[in-house]
Amino acid sequence: MKPIYDTWNLGYKSIFGAVRQFETCRFTIRLPKDINPDFAPVLVLFRTGFKERFISMNEVTEEDDCFAYSAEYNARYTDVHYYYFSYTEGGIRRYIKKINVHEGGLDHGEMFQLTVYKNRYETPDFLKGGVMYQIFPDRFCRSGKPKENIPDGRVLRDDWDGTPFYKPDEHGHVWNNDYFGGDFAGIQSKLPYLKSLGVTCIYLNPIFESHENHRYNTADYMKADPLLGTNEEFEELCVEAESMGISVILDGVFSHTGADSVYFNKFGRYPEAGAFQSRESKYYDWYSFIDYPNTYEAWWGIDTLPNVCENNEDYTEFICGEEGVLRYWLDRGAAGWRLDVADELPDQFLNNLRKCVKGYDKDKIIIGEVWEDATNKESYGVKRRYLLGDQLDSVMNYPFREAIISFMKGGKPIDFINSVMTIVENYPKPTIDVLMNFVSTHDIERAINRLGGENCDDKSKEWMAERWLSPEQYAHGKELLKAAMALQFFLPGVPSIYYGDEAGLQGYKDPFNRRCYPWGHEDTELISYVSELSRVRKSIPNMKDGRVYFVINEKEVHDSRLIGFTRQGQKMDYIIFVNRSGDTVKLGNMSAILSRFEELQPFYGEFMDDTITVKPYGYTIIKARFVK
Repeated sequence: MKPIYDTWNLGYKSIFGAVRQFETCRFTIRLPKDINPDFAPVLVLFRTGFKERFISMNEVTEEDDCFAYSAEYNARYTDVHYYYFSYTEGGIRRYIKKINVHEGGLDHGEMFQLTVYKNRYETPDFLKGGVMYQIFPDRFCRSGKPKENIPDGRVLRDDWDGTPFYKPDEHGHVWNNDYFGGDFAGIQSKLPYLKSLGVTCIYLNPIFESHENHRYNTADYMKADPLLGTNEEFEELCVEAESMGISVILDGVFSHTGADSVYFNKFGRYPEAGAFQSRESKYYDWYSFIDYPNTYEAWWGIDTLPNVCENNEDYTEFICGEEGVLRYWLDRGAAGWRLDVADELPDQFLNNLRKCVKGYDKDKIIIGEVWEDATNKESYGVKRRYLLGDQLDSVMNYPFREAIISFMKGGKPIDFINSVMTIVENYPKPTIDVLMNFVSTHDIERAINRLGGENCDDKSKEWMAERWLSPEQYAHGKELLKAAMALQFFLPGVPSIYYGDEAGLQGYKDPFNRRCYPWGHEDTELISYVSELSRVRKSIPNMKDGRVYFVINEKEVHDSRLIGFTRQGQKMDYIIFVNRSGDTVKLGNMSAILSRFEELQPFYGEFMDDTITVKPYGYTIIKARFVK
């Protein structure tokens, strides 16, 4: 029996996934012949805040065991639409809604989602098919160059392998005031290493002057932190990186500033009066005071991080204007921005930010920090419009990360497939091609710890501080990390390596996930493996924009150790098999399993006598042509 409706099947929905504005999409349902609707079924669409739209499904086709009813919809309005199907039989209204991730069933379930994005929405090409490398600037590499004008209150560490400070002082405060001295010149000195790793883009956590080592409490947007170097040294880094085919993206923290900043100046560090000191300060209207000056809106209630009013005209101009922060750093070589806590940036500000960045150069990228599905995200009671074409190009792909880690730790293959396909189905194709795919970041424990070690969710910082994987845990975590990174590198989007992951660097949650890169103590075998992933990825043209299709699932091959998927291309498809187990997996009769393909030939790994072999925690790739 055919499904009633299936969003993954082009015979039911003529365009897979999100739809470009003004495209016409055909919807088809299939009802068993023993169902006799009183009238033609209807497609019911609606957008939040708008009335339902009813489209009659008047076209009827008789098939072997059912009648197929079809209707077309011209997608005029950029928005996230929701839809279902309805008909009456014997005067009783019946519904067809989503009963699992992509199939429809009768009379219960949820709405289907249809994302319609702006007709002219495109994303920058420079990131597509490449490899990103995330650097926490203080902890990657220090050049040893002398620094001038270092602000007071900093503890300069000379124990590069030491544990970051984490214990509160006598007043219960953790000031994040220890610095290991990583700098621009250090990063520049390691550009040949990054190039050998296959890196094409560096994403830097905040670089602006800030008085905590994470630098998310900006003190001066127009000045690089003195411990990192000068603005001119940042320019030099960008120029040399560009000569090696590597771009540099900056971290923009625009929802709050530091209390210890030029703008707020709570502690009187700066000569000009800040908002905390005077209502006459030109920055006063940037902030929301409840009881001046000591009580004010702060990020998550942390009084060292006063919130800004992003839509204040002066603040918007300061960030997005002709002589604003965004253009200033783009002028100095930045290839775009990653936006911290994009959920807290209002739509109007994001619209203005995009106009600024794209007005400067449409090939500059904007990536938002969003932890959930960014198409149907709501924050502070507002339905967000991140990926409809007027705001972001991309987001940090936490849903993929969770899917990868869960699968590696024993999750069901179908759950992995559903998680990946939900994002691929909901996101615009231009976004999918530049998704930031990672398994570790500065905000979560490193993947090798998550995979090989104990769960740290309920553990104290004291427990995490000097907690190292045992040799057995490290070996197991490393193998699982390799398989996880294969998925990270070959799924749609752009793999982002968190500095040190490729070298076996360990660390539970903040700040232990921000230890210094282990120069001289690297896991060279793991580095070689990641370099190989980059080389293989670069050799497959479909990695730039090829669609994904899972070819091994619970309906075809009952082997929970493997995930198999294609990256489709105009000329050839590449079919990737990843093994999450410690067993060598052999699958025979591949021509039958891959009956929709012809000209099967080995590309990477072992494929002989119609049998693929996937090594423990390894991957095998077959090159083939899809039979249309």
